[in-house]
Amino acid sequence: MRFLISRLSALGDVVCTLPVASCLRQAFPDSHITWVVDPRFAGIVDCCNAVDEVIRAKPGFKTSTWPTFKAPFDAALDMQGLTKSGIVVGRAKAPLKLAYHWQRELSRLFAGPVLPDPTSIHIVDQYVDVARATIEALNSPSPRRGSSSRGGGRGVGNDLPTNFALEPKPEDIESVRAILVERGVTGRFVAMNAGAGWATKRWPATSFAQVADILAEQGIASVFLGGRAQADHDAFSEVVAVAKHPPVSLVGATSVRELVALLSMAEAHVGGDTGSTHLTAALGKPAIGLYSITKPQRSCPYGQMSNTLYDPSGLAAIPADAVLALLASIVATG
Repeated sequence: MRFLISRLSALGDVVCTLPVASCLRQAFPDSHITWVVDPRFAGIVDCCNAVDEVIRAKPGFKTSTWPTFKAPFDAALDMQGLTKSGIVVGRAKAPLKLAYHWQRELSRLFAGPVLPDPTSIHIVDQYVDVARATIEALNSPSPRRGSSSRGGGRGVGNDLPTNFALEPKPEDIESVRAILVERGVTGRFVAMNAGAGWATKRWPATSFAQVADILAEQGIASVFLGGRAQADHDAFSEVVAVAKHPPVSLVGATSVRELVALLSMAEAHVGGDTGSTHLTAALGKPAIGLYSITKPQRSCPYGQMSNTLYDPSGLAAIPADAVLALLASIVATG
């Protein structure tokens, strides 16, 4: 079997889509899985053991930006539901073309939606429903595109465990270890992300500083991460301005692959509904998620609802003591 997955962006969404590849791999162990992704987030897919080929593409108005495929596929999946991700599927030769049900723009022209099973609440489970519908269709006598399908949910393919198949590259582990040593971090550390795509998803800098200060007094470093955007640097600067013990910054200092390595080495991660939170959970590490405007049942760090703190009135209402209590149950101090 040959499969094509189109999920271009963004970091957290790409992470949450990884179980689609591993689900297909478990159902068809000898299959070949190709993933088309925005170059900015390709490092995530590079670290997924279930993907055989990673194609970097950023489809735009010019046809020269659209990927081409020499060989046909048995199924092509649009996991993003936008015109640009649909174009990728449209370019593929495949008898079966399915999509995540939330289709916008012109994406419905290229693939039929898979309606999630009623039991699938979390976004990861809804993505996996697309893989289950694909498996069911390919196991049927006459696979076809169809206008819509229903996800397998508790039925077809549910015996396949949700697995992100994510593993850091050894060279990235060594690179990150060297960066940490340069910044004086040689022991245990907790990763934190003070930034987020939306200001309403950011926990107050004073709260991050309070947690980092307590950890410092317990001999545990706080390593802040983030992208190269000025907003991420500003968010960290706000924390530094009120912290008693200056935390360590790796904001904008790592590649995406190195971010995978960094989080695999951390004791835990503290952050809002942002990419690094989902990435930490995908690595099987404790991820403390801070939520207010998004429902944690749908988008909490996968499998870690017990590590999620939620207050619909706003993130400022979540006290630092609540985060410290969770960390105390996760990170041995002394």
